[in-house]
Amino acid sequence: MSELKLHVIKPSVNNMVVRVFLRAAGLPFAEQDAYGQTRTPDFSARNPSHLTPMLEESGLPKGVLWESCAIMQYLCNRHGLERFYPTDPARRAMVDSAMFYLVGTLYPYLARACYPKLGFPLYAGEVGASEATAEAKEAARKAAAAAMAEPLEVFRSFYLGDGPFIGGESPSIADIRLACSLEFTAAIEETLPDWATRYRQAVEAALGAAYAEPAADVRGYIAWVKSQPG
Repeated sequence: MSELKLHVIKPSVNNMVVRVFLRAAGLPFAEQDAYGQTRTPDFSARNPSHLTPMLEESGLPKGVLWESCAIMQYLCNRHGLERFYPTDPARRAMVDSAMFYLVGTLYPYLARACYPKLGFPLYAGEVGASEATAEAKEAARKAAAAAMAEPLEVFRSFYLGDGPFIGGESPSIADIRLACSLEFTAAIEETLPDWATRYRQAVEAALGAAYAEPAADVRGYIAWVKSQPG
């Protein structure tokens, strides 16, 4: 049995990130569906954040690790996966910067724009989680969708530039993180720039089934949500 165990909620793009990475890296692992389990006493005792994906491995100081970027960084470091996470300090800094910029700037806009359409809970204090009118919530959602344009342009002009991927000629962990995140935009009527769609398709083409299999779970959930009346 694999030493690595990944606890996931399959419709989540944050979970999709590590599911794609482990398959692309060829690391043997067991996958455990954590839907409905993250608040149980056993899960909470090991992971008080209740977050997934959660990697379980005996070599970790606390036995578990969450946060998709941290999991990928750890596994790349542990297994010497240079092709996904360069060891050259300058190139690695660009990959790290892209992931931090996504998590800190782009993803909050994406969540505000997409979560209401997906039926995902919003964070405390968000308009979408308040007693505001449906019209006000939709206005806030549309504003977040519009705000995605600026950080997306930063990825195009700065992190990608003239290259196919953030990592260079092949996808890095930052590319996996970005491409998976963009999957959620299929839930909203606002469309991605053409370059972003082509970029996501290029990451999928480069990674093949390692990307397509987890993507099918996210896409299937989005299709189900969009098929519901109202």
